[in-house]
Amino acid sequence: MEAKVADILFERIQKEAMIAFVQKNDQNFSEAIDLVLGNQYPLSWRASWILGHAMKKNDGRIRPYVDKLIDLIEPAEHDGQQRELMKLLFKMKLDEEQEGKLFDICMNLWEKIGKTPSVRSTAFKFILDIIKKYPELKEEIAFVMEPQYIEPLSPGIQRSIKKQLAAINMKVVE
Repeated sequence: MEAKVADILFERIQKEAMIAFVQKNDQNFSEAIDLVLGNQYPLSWRASWILGHAMKKNDGRIRPYVDKLIDLIEPAEHDGQQRELMKLLFKMKLDEEQEGKLFDICMNLWEKIGKTPSVRSTAFKFILDIIKKYPELKEEIAFVMEPQYIEPLSPGIQRSIKKQLAAINMKVVE
């Protein structure tokens, strides 16, 4: 009996072996997508993680599910699952409507100071990508660059964010 993607996600095998298994055929890849869309933690989180490593940039096999993936981010109960869903979507070419929806979600996640720093910094990366694409939005996001949003983050993430802001001629509002 051949193993299923759900089975290998709980085995102690090398990441490369998991990636190879998911890439082995379209059925395994589709099964991984179904597990992500099933939104059952920790299965969907692990499937998101492995899919992020197995997929190609702007992967056509994921394209039909982009809207559903965006819709899964906010209701996901676990921070790691939210982060992995965002990372999947960052590899996809989004249309303006999808970008707008994901931008709003990322802004909401960034503003939640109690969120895990890795989720907030992942959301911040997308916010910056959108600001680079649409510089007119800089003024609209200035309020979320206040110290209360930055200070809860680790010193390393703070430095990274300040450096990224400086690259687009913005800074933390003191």
